[in-house]
Order: sequence, then structure tokens, then C-alpha cells
Amino acid sequence: MNSFGVVFRVSMFGESHGQAIGMIIDGCPPGIDVKTDDFIPDLKRRQSGSLGTTKRQEPDLPEIISGVFNGVTTGAPITLMTRNSDKISSDYDEFKNIPRPGHADFVSRIKHSGFSDMRGSGHFSGRITWGLVAAGVLAKKVAGSANIDAKLISAGGNDDIEKAIKEAIASNDTIGGIIECRVKNPPIAIGEPFFYSFESALSHIVFSIPAIKGIEFGSGFSSAEMRGSEHNDPFINSSGETLSNNAGGINGGITNGNDIVFRVVVKPTSSTGVDQTTFNFATGEMTTLKVKGRHDTCIALRMPVIVEAATAIAIADLMLIDRGIHGERTVNGINK
Repeated sequence: MNSFGVVFRVSMFGESHGQAIGMIIDGCPPGIDVKTDDFIPDLKRRQSGSLGTTKRQEPDLPEIISGVFNGVTTGAPITLMTRNSDKISSDYDEFKNIPRPGHADFVSRIKHSGFSDMRGSGHFSGRITWGLVAAGVLAKKVAGSANIDAKLISAGGNDDIEKAIKEAIASNDTIGGIIECRVKNPPIAIGEPFFYSFESALSHIVFSIPAIKGIEFGSGFSSAEMRGSEHNDPFINSSGETLSNNAGGINGGITNGNDIVFRVVVKPTSSTGVDQTTFNFATGEMTTLKVKGRHDTCIALRMPVIVEAATAIAIADLMLIDRGIHGERTVNGINK
């Protein structure tokens, strides 16, 4: 399945070296102002160009194909796409016989009976996250007053991110990172027990981002070392504000109005410049693989805006579900 969401439903299409990539958004409410320029700031944050990112340069210019008329959403499915232009597909030829360790080369070949597109990792490429970011721009409009902000807080186990990147480049290797996301002024009481709780919905879409290997909310894994009396967040006023926020803004799978706080783990980019010993499926022997091509030293550098987009999509979907169940009780995060 290449879709996520119940009401605000997004469907991803395209391959890394195909003609185009994009996203179809169904269930977006009508009457939302949107123009092409609205997408540019977030799409630029996702682009390469800074130290430690791939040398592949794509313009990433968005095309609005459907669902918007006279600068306003119509309620019909919205199709957003961008063309691929900077492609060197020959860099990937040898991976048909020597699948890269850590990549989807081997499993995608098995799953799709040898017909999967290997160029640039095809539909499994991080390039596909363009569609998430584009859909996230619309989702942020639906989320109203919710302020979603994600940032890279460490890379390669080091808080000095620039130093970590330079060391990885010097060693011709790759590193991962940790991203923290905060949602200020979130809509209150969204999240549907039991299997579409806020954490469940958000974790589902976040884990759909390539290279994500873990997620924690609030105090996360450290809560296992705390006493209940220490972990509980006492209420301090009638609006539901709490003294601490170990819960990360969520109780019982439902947002409580406090800041939503979570962190995600991004693995090191699998395409490393270090020689690797692996299996050659054509010869039946072990061989040395040196990955060619243009790859990120630290893909986590480009992840914050993608995490923000995924968060906005989950929030938008849960808000629209909540409105469907409870009428106009919560619209744009405001009780009515």
C-alpha cells in the first residue's frame, strides 16, 4: 500500500529516476487558499546542497495538477508532482547482482518478482519524500494554529553536528542522527482509541519515512527508569496545562493540549563510501562492493521538514476524523 490516512488520505507515486514523483491528497477540505509558491519554503528545506548532503540537484518545482481552482482547494483530489531531471541511472546497474547491504535492493527484487525499478532505489528512495513534504504543506493549513517544528539535535552520537559531519566525510563513511519534533498549540483531544491513537497514527506515517528506526514520545525510553509519582504530569490549571510533560502531550492516545514532543532515530545512510564485503548473487561468491553514485553523508540533515510534514498529515487526518465524530467540537485546534 502506498497510501496513508482515513479522511485526509495521501497516496504516493513515482520512482527516483522515473519521469516524475508526487502525491495525491484526497479528503482535503474545500476553500483553502493555496498557490505554487506556498510549497517552495518547505521543499527547499528538504533539498540537498549543504555540507553532508548528496550532490544530486533537482529543482523540485511543484506542479498542481488537480484539486485547486482559482487558487482555492475545491474538495476534489489534489495531485501534486515534480519532474526528475538530474539522473545517473548507470550508477545502479551492478546492484541487480550485488544488492547493497542495508538497502531495499534484495527484498524489493524478491517481493516484486524481479520487476522493481533499481535506478536510484526506485520507489524505495528517499527522493520519494518530496511528496510527503508537499502534502505536509496542505496538512499544515488544515492543522490551523498548530505550530510544528522539528530539528536535528545530534548526528553520529555527537551534539556538535558540523564536527560529526566533517569527520564522517573525512572517513568516507555515513552517520545517522536524532530529530526532535515539538508541536505547540496542538488541537486538543484528537486521537481515536484504540488502534488509531495519536501515537499509533503518527508512528505509522513516521515509520514510512525511509531510514527511520525508532520513535519515542515525551520522556520515552527513560520513563522505564522512573517511578510513577515522578513520571505523572500534575495538572496546574483548568485548561489542562501540566507541570511536567513526560507524557509528551498525549494521555490515553489522545492529545491533552500540552506541547506534543517526540524524537525519532535516523539510521546512517546505507550507501557508504567504505568498501563492504557482501554476496554476489550472479557468481555465488563473496565480493567487495564499493558503492558509486551521489549519496548523503547524513540523510538526517534533510529529515526535519519531512518529519514535520508527516506530523501535519497525521494531525490533519485525526482532526477531520474527530470533526466527523463530534461535529464542530474541534476545528483548527479550537473548541467549539
